[in-house]
Amino acid sequence: MTIGDANRECLRRIQAGTARLVALRPARDVVPGLGERSVLHAGPPVAWERMCGPMRGAVIGACLFEGWAKTAEDAVRLADSGALAFDPCHHHRAVGPMAGIITPSMAVWVVQNDARGTEAYATLNEGTGKVLRFGAYDPPVLDRFAWINRALAPILDGALQRAGGLDAKTLIARALTMGDECHNRTTAATCLLTRELAPHVAAARAGDTERALAFLARTDHFFLNIAMAACKAVLDGAHGVRGATVVTAMARNGVEFGLRVSGTGDRWFTAPAPKVDGLYFPGYGPEDANPDLGDSAITEAAGLGGFAMATAPAVVQFIGGTPELALQITWRMYEITLGEHETFKIPALDFRGAPLGIDIRRVVETGIVPAIDTGLAHREAGVGQVGAGIAEAPIACFVQALEAFVAELPI
Repeated sequence: MTIGDANRECLRRIQAGTARLVALRPARDVVPGLGERSVLHAGPPVAWERMCGPMRGAVIGACLFEGWAKTAEDAVRLADSGALAFDPCHHHRAVGPMAGIITPSMAVWVVQNDARGTEAYATLNEGTGKVLRFGAYDPPVLDRFAWINRALAPILDGALQRAGGLDAKTLIARALTMGDECHNRTTAATCLLTRELAPHVAAARAGDTERALAFLARTDHFFLNIAMAACKAVLDGAHGVRGATVVTAMARNGVEFGLRVSGTGDRWFTAPAPKVDGLYFPGYGPEDANPDLGDSAITEAAGLGGFAMATAPAVVQFIGGTPELALQITWRMYEITLGEHETFKIPALDFRGAPLGIDIRRVVETGIVPAIDTGLAHREAGVGQVGAGIAEAPIACFVQALEAFVAELPI
């Protein structure tokens, strides 16, 4: 198989991929390889000693949530002792935004790609601001987090079962025509999800349905985690095509940026995590921000987020810039991709398909790197979100990947 043939097969699998949202389950029941003291995190592998402030804060919060520790100091001692098994979410078919922490008691969405038999998982979104995924862990944060996982999750799972599951791919496609790019703006997708589930939530009359629906109504980013799991399920179905130069994962842990390529197996190619050019909340500035982190760049790898920014001119109000910038970013992403999405369309570009299939060769050749919509976490544990913006993937990762790919070519 030639490189061209391999890449065409990779894109065919992505285009044909499905994303059926089927359940919400405790992570211990569905995430493979998750032990009772497992802590999954965003990005490529990183040890506790090297973790950035917001990731350490999220680990502390997870330990308190699980009951493994009673105080933040106890949680730090537990992590220092080596009693926790840290591993990337991506190694367990999962993805997590920002710090990306997943522990056994956390509820996760289950998304299935029936076309390739793959399945992916992601936690529930807490909203923006002072939340666990941004490294906050004070009592109000943990109280809300416990309610989301122990009260809201069963309500939503019951509604999802009553609905017979939902087609997340179709919801994403519709949301793109309504002003979302399905990474930093998921307002329309969240509304569509709520519209689908609300009748079933009301009919079931299980738990505090009023609070559940009110939470969905005010949490514009709620659909993000579902979009991430959908993209993960589809891209995992295109991973492992021998000879393909298509990126199937991009992720950041706040220290390093990493990517995986379909044709080079499960190797990570890494470089220092980039700074984010962003818009800050009042009272914060660039000196407060941690370098980029999170698994949410899986959306860009699937043609969403920064690649589809032209669908969401209003997102610039959250991340800075202008509507014209949104268009320019999407145009640039066509230069480093191999195709256009057959389902994800961009109205502002006469419904042209979103740029799809990041090619490591084109990135290195052009010097154009993927643009990523992202949030900004405070560099210190316990503070939370301080803004949002745009990051650029470091080109060094793509150079490493291309060198490794060439080295493995048959002579």
